[in-house]
This record gives sequence, C-alpha cells and structure tokens, in this order.
Amino acid sequence: MRIIIQRVSHASVLIDGNENRCIDKGMMILLGIEHSDTLEDINWLCGKTTKLRIFNDNAEVMNLSIQDIDGDILLISQFTLHASTKKGNRPSYIAAARPEQAIPLYEQFILTLEKELNKKIVTGKFGADMQISLVNDGPVTIIIDSKSKE
Repeated sequence: MRIIIQRVSHASVLIDGNENRCIDKGMMILLGIEHSDTLEDINWLCGKTTKLRIFNDNAEVMNLSIQDIDGDILLISQFTLHASTKKGNRPSYIAAARPEQAIPLYEQFILTLEKELNKKIVTGKFGADMQISLVNDGPVTIIIDSKSKE
C-alpha cells in the first residue's frame, strides 16, 4: 500500500464532472492499493499518517500532526501509484489490486483513518473520473509505502 501525502491549505475533488468535495487546512492523500495489501498495511499507514508531524507550530517548525491541528483529510484512490515503468514507455499496472479486492481495502482504510482521527474524512469516489485541485502548503509532499517502512 502506497500513499502520497500533500500538506494543503485547500484541496477539492470534482467527481464525474458534477460533485465537488473539498477541505481546507489538512492533508490531501492519494492511496494506491496493491494485490498483496492487508489489514496490517492499513493499520500501519493510518497510524503513521495521523501521527506524522508535518504542520508548523508557533515557532514555524514542522512539529504538529493532523490531530494536533484538527485538520481535514481528502483521500483519493489512485491505482496508478503502483505503475511499473521498468520495461518500455507504457506503464504496467499489474501490481495494482483489482477493484473486487481494492474496494474493501479502500473502505477499511477510510474507516480506520476516521477512527484514528475521531472525525469524518472527505473522499473521492473509487473508480470515478476525478479532477483534483489543491494548494500544496510549503510545499510539503511525502511518500510512504507500507512495504518499505522507512
């Protein structure tokens, strides 16, 4: 399971050209699920995400978590995070989980993140056509992969 976290001052997603969902200060997270992912990956990533200290304190030092600032999260599923570009110029998505496996894991990721934060998060729609807009604050962008646990 792989995520890209961007610290944002505003983020929104337009779903299928008509439904707009947005957040203000917080995180915009892209989530890629691969076929070998489990509940363990979800628990580890959600714990890491909610405790990640990427927000500035009063001294302008990145010392606060999303929980500390009571920030919002916009979560978007994105299978292309598991693209392989090893051979040729056309990416292969063979490592990405098929929808029948990915959807339950995506839904569990949402529930686990909401439980960790003790609040609802904003999401895109799995498999939908989405346009994302954001203001990356900093910029701060962090990639975390549950398989490498750096």
